[in-house]
Amino acid sequence: QVQLVESGGGLVQAGGSLRLSCAASGHPFSTIAVGWFRQAPGKEREFIATIRSGGTYYVDSMKGRFTISKDNAKNTVYLQMNGLKPEDAAVYYCAARDGHYGPLYGTRATEYSYWGQGTQVTVSS
Repeated sequence: QVQLVESGGGLVQAGGSLRLSCAASGHPFSTIAVGWFRQAPGKEREFIATIRSGGTYYVDSMKGRFTISKDNAKNTVYLQMNGLKPEDAAVYYCAARDGHYGPLYGTRATEYSYWGQGTQVTVSS
């Protein structure tokens, strides 16, 4: 079992930045792959980026503005978001899966077994 707790969401003006955190426990951190997704009202859950030992992968539309990173000592994955736009407003979720199985970089929500509770990001124009 992996437990995930997100934090760092909030209200930010357009053009501003936020850093989301995802603290993981319950499984050796080095063996899990963690992804960030977001879901806006009335829309499907959308993949943003994923990180695992050895690399990262981003959806093309997020490259350059969003950066995923991790601190192994803190068992925490971060999502740095810059240049936020009103359309970035959503509930942001981190998710985890066993990195030994499945695709090298999972981009679909169904590939992840564990989910955090989500953190709300609101962007004012």
